Amino acid sequence: MRKKILKGFLWLLVLVNMAVLVSGKTYLYKAVWYNFAGIEDYRIFDNNSVAANDPVEWQEATDYNNAHLTDSLIAIHKRLKSVAFLIIKDDSVRYEQYWEGYSDSSLSNSFSMAKTIVSILTGIALDEGKIKSLDQPVGDFIPEFNEGENKALTIRHLLTMSSGLNWDESYGSPLSTTTEAYYGKDLYRLVSKLKVVSPPGKVFDYMSGNTELLGLILIKATGKSLSEYASEKLWTPVQAVHSALWSTDKSGGNEKAYCCFNSNARDFARIGRLFLQNGNWNGRQIVSEQYVKESITPAPLVYTDGTPNSCYGFQWWLVKFREHQVFYARGILGQYVFVIPDQKMIVVRLGHKRGEPTGDKHLSDVYAYIEGALDMMNLK
Repeated sequence: MRKKILKGFLWLLVLVNMAVLVSGKTYLYKAVWYNFAGIEDYRIFDNNSVAANDPVEWQEATDYNNAHLTDSLIAIHKRLKSVAFLIIKDDSVRYEQYWEGYSDSSLSNSFSMAKTIVSILTGIALDEGKIKSLDQPVGDFIPEFNEGENKALTIRHLLTMSSGLNWDESYGSPLSTTTEAYYGKDLYRLVSKLKVVSPPGKVFDYMSGNTELLGLILIKATGKSLSEYASEKLWTPVQAVHSALWSTDKSGGNEKAYCCFNSNARDFARIGRLFLQNGNWNGRQIVSEQYVKESITPAPLVYTDGTPNSCYGFQWWLVKFREHQVFYARGILGQYVFVIPDQKMIVVRLGHKRGEPTGDKHLSDVYAYIEGALDMMNLK
């Protein structure tokens, strides 16, 4: 009986392997082996370097690290396994703490905070005339989008998550498009076969494929890899101290534009400061003020239930906390760069887990980190 069971199991393995090979979905081997995405996944992928060629350290405040974590912050950092928490106010580092051996130079996956970086690069390409307008058709750059309903798709639709594409954003299924994008080796093939299945520009529907298309558009528009363009136009101008790694689908391939920009808390904070300063960095306008303002204004869309969008601009999340209008970048495992403009404040959190959905498109830990940081700075 044992021999029969073993033989049956071996035959099952053979059949499953044959099905995987015939389908071409060989990414499933990697997906099953690694099982869940993690903050150090750059170690299992090929990467392009995003060079930091003009490093300048953040200034530390005179009361640097004199503040103390609140009890509620201590509890949530422990429960959700934080590895970094940073508060910058009035252009100086006021507080930072690291766990699990992480430091201000440790690399951590951004996950979907990379979407915000791609949005900034899109604004820069627009300012440079590499992109004619946000209403320029995607088909001008990706020829597969010059047919049928796909012809209606524009860059603005991608930025605002209103493309109407048939992308499966599921994170739990090994067969979803998102899983194939994460572990697969041909991002261009994957996204170029997408189809518009509902009218673009109407409904907010979060899809990582939108940002991957934006990344491919930037490559076509600029003639550079996404990492080269990011280094030249963003990472070096904001004087990042450490070069970043942007994971790719294969060696010499395309960046995972929708995720997988690997850096540290202090350097991630720079994208917050850039937008806090309306796109200006120490007197140099890196991205236009107009683009910044539109990026952090709710796009004129509705959610799937018909209520007006209030949470999303151009790949920035938007939330009101108390009387503070906050915008922030967000990654799936609780990667955050919060910007609180009226307090000239930036808060960064990196870690392994995120909070629970609250029913308003945000997560419970979003409110906890904002509240905790304000309390630590003795602000209402």
